[in-house]
Amino acid sequence: MARLSSDFYNADTVRTARNLLGKYLVRVPDGGPVLVGRLTETEAYIGRCDKACHAYGYRRTARTAPLFLPPGHAYIYLIYGMYHCLNFVTEPEGEPAAVLVRGMEPVSGDAFMWRKRYGARPDTPARRRNFLNGPGKICQALCLTTAENGLDLTGDTLFVCDSPGDIGLPPIPARREIVRAGPRIGIDYAGEARDFPWRFTLTPEP
Repeated sequence: MARLSSDFYNADTVRTARNLLGKYLVRVPDGGPVLVGRLTETEAYIGRCDKACHAYGYRRTARTAPLFLPPGHAYIYLIYGMYHCLNFVTEPEGEPAAVLVRGMEPVSGDAFMWRKRYGARPDTPARRRNFLNGPGKICQALCLTTAENGLDLTGDTLFVCDSPGDIGLPPIPARREIVRAGPRIGIDYAGEARDFPWRFTLTPEP
């Protein structure tokens, strides 16, 4: 199955966050089906200049160590003691930067992801709207925890590809969409960095 190489992630983080929109995140959990989602929302974080980044000022701890790995690794951390967040490490090794996956739409493995998110609860419009529109929801649906922290994104367990055809799925009809940029969410503590327009969202064209 084709997948993005580490060269894709070895680039400017803000540009990479934008370029990830519309690509396909693939997860192969133990004992489960292949799970696929189309990326619709991302945020960029850059340690050398961004007070919202966990490794701002090159702060290296046990938690932030994966941010210093070569590009194309997963950085997964726990927030509020209950939600996991998936990030893709970017830029050259030693430069702590990453793209947070904030939103995606299901493509394959919907029923499995639904059970992980909602159990046996019935489908409703509200649950469908809020299915995968947050980093914690995505990790829950894809069975991602800190056990997968540091995972190589060019391996067989978790990776990104350009199109459904790269993993043997039928093509998805083309849609007219635009990319919107704006401030990131939940970083009011980050001084001037809270206003950086480093959140990217793929939306239908009006």
